[in-house]
Amino acid sequence: MTINQKNMNKLPTIQELRSDVMTKADQNDLNVILNVEPPKEWVKQHPFAKNVKYLPIERIEYLLTRIFLKWFVEIKSTQIAANSIVVTVRLFYQDVLTKEMLWQDGIGAAPLQTDKGAGAVDFNAIKSDAVMKAAPAAESYAIKDAAEKIGKIFGKDLNRADKIMYDNLLGTVNRTDEHAEIFDEQINTKNNE
Repeated sequence: MTINQKNMNKLPTIQELRSDVMTKADQNDLNVILNVEPPKEWVKQHPFAKNVKYLPIERIEYLLTRIFLKWFVEIKSTQIAANSIVVTVRLFYQDVLTKEMLWQDGIGAAPLQTDKGAGAVDFNAIKSDAVMKAAPAAESYAIKDAAEKIGKIFGKDLNRADKIMYDNLLGTVNRTDEHAEIFDEQINTKNNE
């Protein structure tokens, strides 16, 4: 389910949210944008896990850049658990309203490939390029896990049966009269386009 067309016309643009004046209404509007479902053509079916949807890492990175401009990843730990590489990251991103750096942690794992017929934890049968393939994959999963916590646009609810819509938040926080002319100007600019 996506935001209905009536409410879609009320959404501010990213540029409008980057103005110097920040209000609770702006934060509320940003929450609505961050919780729009990603475009259906971006959503993929996982090649190995049945009925699991995901957003490819290139879409996550594009959205982080498009929405936040400034972001980076810190690898907190890398370890082996059973036959998998596990990576924990901290995803930093610049809040478009306050300009402060925020962060979310994420975890991801990818299996180490073994020779055909070998047991999953037979370390003598691990393929020579297994770590080279598994470590970056685990990092990508960890980045995606961290980004999902920011909002639905990053794939937060893709595999949940029950979903909450955020478009009903539009207009629930009143803008202050102190900044009314700024918002009136933005609304008039939209109406004149």
